[in-house]
Amino acid sequence: MKRVVKSRNHRSCSNEARQYDRKVLMEQAIYGSEVGCAVLGTGTDLIVSEIDQINLKHGFFKIHQEAQPEKGSENATIQFPADLPAEVRKRIQETAKKIYQVLGCRGLARIDLFLREDGQIVLNEINTMPGFTSYSRYPRMMTVAGFTLSELIDRLIGLALRR
Repeated sequence: MKRVVKSRNHRSCSNEARQYDRKVLMEQAIYGSEVGCAVLGTGTDLIVSEIDQINLKHGFFKIHQEAQPEKGSENATIQFPADLPAEVRKRIQETAKKIYQVLGCRGLARIDLFLREDGQIVLNEINTMPGFTSYSRYPRMMTVAGFTLSELIDRLIGLALRR
């Protein structure tokens, strides 16, 4: 059973969590805006999409738990492109690209990050096989970057055939 224990005091949080299991994973809370960037390609030949931004009304972003995710989320909107200064968007793109390269990603990935209020960019997660549904962020990001879904699929097939 998965339980979430919230506390600003790490020792208190750890002790409370250990009541449920002896194995505890603790993550630092990051306060900021969630942003994402789609990356396509291999090595240094990469296409990096425009940035998206998740604007929460309350709680956590939970698109996959919605009854009809294609109609959006009841607690969030996704803004394409992100409403951020060009310099900040560029830093996010460069950070996503570097993470993709350092981890040896190939083909495609969606790099999800947090942009803290102080401007620091923090890695949230890497989706090495992002969704391709009507409401998925990766194809929407690449559409904003100028690719049709057909062009994107052709590129992915081409990358796979070159392996």
